[in-house]
Amino acid sequence: MYDITIIGSGVSSVFLAYTLSQSNQKILILEKGKSIEERNCPLDRGETCNCNLCEKYFGFAGLGKSEGKFNYSTEFGGELEQKVGRENLQHLMDEVDEILCRFGGDSVFKYSTANTELSKRAQLCNLQMLTTEVRHLGTSLSTEIFQQIYNVLSNKIDIQFEVDVQDIKKDNNSFSLITNKGNIQSQQIVFATGRSGTDWLKKQCSSLGVKQGKTRLDLGIRVEMAEQQLRSILEDTFETKLAYAHENIISSTYCMNPKGRIIRKYQEGLVMPDGQNFREQKNGTSNLNFTLFTPTYFPTLEDANTYAHKVIGEINKGTDRIVVQRYGDLRKGHSTTKENMNYNRIQPSLKAEFGDLTKEIPLLFIQIMQGFLNHLEKFIGEAIDEDTLLYGMDGKFYSPTIETDGNFQTNIQGLYVIGDCSGVTHSLSQAAASGIFVGKHLAIETPTPKGTS
Repeated sequence: MYDITIIGSGVSSVFLAYTLSQSNQKILILEKGKSIEERNCPLDRGETCNCNLCEKYFGFAGLGKSEGKFNYSTEFGGELEQKVGRENLQHLMDEVDEILCRFGGDSVFKYSTANTELSKRAQLCNLQMLTTEVRHLGTSLSTEIFQQIYNVLSNKIDIQFEVDVQDIKKDNNSFSLITNKGNIQSQQIVFATGRSGTDWLKKQCSSLGVKQGKTRLDLGIRVEMAEQQLRSILEDTFETKLAYAHENIISSTYCMNPKGRIIRKYQEGLVMPDGQNFREQKNGTSNLNFTLFTPTYFPTLEDANTYAHKVIGEINKGTDRIVVQRYGDLRKGHSTTKENMNYNRIQPSLKAEFGDLTKEIPLLFIQIMQGFLNHLEKFIGEAIDEDTLLYGMDGKFYSPTIETDGNFQTNIQGLYVIGDCSGVTHSLSQAAASGIFVGKHLAIETPTPKGTS
């Protein structure tokens, strides 16, 4: 009998387990994917994924192994502040950073995007600057750090990989887990399956009677422009996150990559343009890229997925098709062709099909992008280069919000949901913070076994 079984080993799970490892409780992590050293998805090499279970998303550390970008902010990245309070959230994120630095995270500089003068200028241009402190580890360092954390955890708790939890039954005061590797008994369970485990989570919540709420979906156009155009607002911050209001719809920039590249992202059966940090390649580019995301809320996960597949799926056409258009052509109502791209000063870092975005995506996203770029021109004090490139279409997916109390416990006694699968956190830092928060709660709530001190 385990005191606590954690299902999933992504970022929230790792920080929960690290917090609980200081106690005398018997802890188990069950992971459907592989250990971090065995994770090897071709997507990480720019090739086509052929994993039976995509190793980019599943496995120890989850998406923490990917870019390893920790934004320490209460302004975006989830609604954890509503659960724990702003001051407590800040303390929790400080603890997240301390743990990362304990394992080598301090080898990269933590920078801040705060700039009072820029914030005032942005407001005058009807834009809002969202500020954060950032520890951007990158894939290589992030992998090293989580491997070290795994080495520590594996000496204190039990961790099992390639385990498929097929069913969960609630007994009187404990849970029975039926897996492909045998049955397990546990007094308490924590779901920490991340966004990738949404389908599994839905099935278990339905079976156990756990209440689920609305689902968020972000869609947006990815922009690739001359890096020097935004240098004036990036020179002191490296990354500036901006929010723009269009008819009461708030959109915000995401994953700004100075000198970076655009790569293909494979998720939810869709292919999308995504940003890659310049540190992941030997040489940077003269470009900068980001996505302007617009959130929409749907009654159910199925509704959100149906809309995403309608918009992005129709672009993909069953392939890895992504469409790119010059900003100048969009403004003039012209389709971008291979011939006029030969003379474009900004060359695409991603091989995509030239075309007309107005024929590919809903008009609302075009209007939001044009409005944002008009205000951005005022902010930077110069016209946006007509050779700027616009890619359709990026997406950011979320799990349905799970109804939980102030300690992330569901309506089922002893069953908790943390991280992105809770629908509350949307970032690595807030997912990790939720793990520490629940770990502290469970360390107090779960009785210490007799005979231990």
